[in-house]
Parts: sequence; C-alpha cells; structure tokens
Amino acid sequence: MNMNHAIKELPESERPYERFLDKGALALSDAELLAIMIRTGVKGESALDLSRRLLNISTEGLIILQRLSIEELQNIQGIGQVKAIQLKCIAELSNRLARACSEKKVCFDTPSTVAQYYMEDYRHLETEHCLLILLNAKNHLIGDFLLSKGTVMSTLVSTREIFKKALQCGAVFFMLLHNHPSGDSSPSRGDILMTKKLFDAGNIMDVKLIDHIIIGDNSYSSMKELQLF
Repeated sequence: MNMNHAIKELPESERPYERFLDKGALALSDAELLAIMIRTGVKGESALDLSRRLLNISTEGLIILQRLSIEELQNIQGIGQVKAIQLKCIAELSNRLARACSEKKVCFDTPSTVAQYYMEDYRHLETEHCLLILLNAKNHLIGDFLLSKGTVMSTLVSTREIFKKALQCGAVFFMLLHNHPSGDSSPSRGDILMTKKLFDAGNIMDVKLIDHIIIGDNSYSSMKELQLF
C-alpha cells in the first residue's frame, strides 16, 4: 500500500499537514511533526506510523535522534540512508536553534548553567572532546573552541593553544569542559593534574581558570565545586 494513500485515507482532522495548517505546530505530537519532516513512509506503513515506531524504540523519545548514529538508524526497518541523514539533520538543527536562541544572553555564573548548556552536545559522544570556553569580566560567553578530540580514554590539551586563543579573544576568564564517554563524570587523576597545571598557568598569564566541567551521561562534575584546584 502506498504511504501517501494511507495518509490520505485518514480523516482530514487526523492528517499531520492539515492539523498543522488548522491548529499550528504546538498542537502536533512529536510523531506528527517528524512525519511531516520525513515526508514518506515505506510499503505498508505511512510516514506517521514509521515516526511512531521510531519514537517507541526506547523511552527516550526524540532523544533517540541524537543518540543513534546514521548507521544505527539505517538498521531500523524502513529507514534508509536518505531518511537517516534527514533525521540526523533534524537533531543537529534542533541543537543549533537552541544554542542560537540563548547564545547572546548566556552568563556562565554557575557550574550547573555551563553543564546544562553543553549537556546534549557532549553526553552522547563516543570519544573524549575537550572544549575551551572563554568569558569576559562578567562571565558572559565570548566563544567556545574545540581543543581536541581524543580516544575513548583520553584527550590531549595544548596549554599554549589555550592561552593564545584566550589572549586573542580578550578573555578575562576561561573554563575547560570535556566529556567522559563511559558516562561517569567523576574526574580522573589526569584530569585533576591537568586542571591544577592550567590554574597555575592562568594566574601567571592573568587569564584565570575558573572551572573544569566534566560531562557524563546526564550528569556532570565541577572541579570548582569539588575544590580540586
């Protein structure tokens, strides 16, 4: 059965497109919005049914679009390469939209604010990524810069690169943030030693390190809160 026919066989009040036009986006379910985005289903299954099945794979709902890789999405019946790419683009656009809406008013005055801001970007990564976060005198975000991508166990950070970028941007303070792919946000001995080294260097360079945040799976650790430097 052709998917488009299946959608058209629904009463108009139940068709995603018509419901969007009549009620607006807020009235639609996650599955209905997703069905509009992916447009087509597969033989015997409409885009709406396919969307519902995808979102019911786990209790995470829409988060599954962020968590699953393109290859893993293609292993789901009815999702080929094109649909997998569409779904990953939807997830990434959602992240960028959220970031763009809040970027100009971001004030990193607490560790929880920093962790919440970066959590969804970093909690699902399979290798360690280390981010440099530069702030002005009022703890407002100047910019963030990826310092390195590492293996599952570790990542390399260049002290010289950190202070070069901080001075170029006129930063007063800086933070580091990295993820632990294991999901455990507890700092390692290496994390602690690196943080102490950068804290001492920052005092000399007059660009002070004010925290090092470690992102786990929906958890975080702040070395400032833990008083580790």
